[in-house]
Amino acid sequence: MPNIRSAKKRLRQNVKRRTANLAIKRQVRHYCRTVRQACEAKDITAAETAFRVAVKHLDQAASKKILHKNTVSRVKSRLSARIKAVKTAE
Repeated sequence: MPNIRSAKKRLRQNVKRRTANLAIKRQVRHYCRTVRQACEAKDITAAETAFRVAVKHLDQAASKKILHKNTVSRVKSRLSARIKAVKTAE
């Protein structure tokens, strides 16, 4: 535990930011999971609408530097590839 007042404040801020960032990451994972589940169910329209929502939240997380921009780019690419594979299979 910090002894200096400014260090105590930094600790409080870090705890608050960490919990907020974890909540955003959890939300992003949820939206990506809905895209994957829609692809597994071969529901293209649901997958595409869920993909748009997931991309929006992924981009927001990247702009806030919660997730790295290359990580976000990779996840978006993989999700779109899944949707494309489901489309071509039908």
